[in-house]
Amino acid sequence: MKKLVFCLALVATMASAVAHAQVTIDMSRVTCAQYLAMPPAQAADFSAWMSGWFNQKNGYVFVDLNAYAKNVANVKSWCASNPAQTVMAGLQRATAQ
Repeated sequence: MKKLVFCLALVATMASAVAHAQVTIDMSRVTCAQYLAMPPAQAADFSAWMSGWFNQKNGYVFVDLNAYAKNVANVKSWCASNPAQTVMAGLQRATAQ
């Protein structure tokens, strides 16, 4: 009985470790072509993450959903004209003052 409980605990531990596998993505290397080819749900997640990261980097501490939608549309428009460039390059170019 003790061996069965031990085996079940071992299997449960191993199964939970596999379920929590993560993928690392270098966001600075995502090209515009890759961004535009993403499924809508993935593109929305990517846009939200990049917006949050970029706003924090520039010291913006407020949420403006209208500005967010406009910025996403602007980046997608820029990316359509520059598919070989990285999304990060487009964001940096757009925010250069």
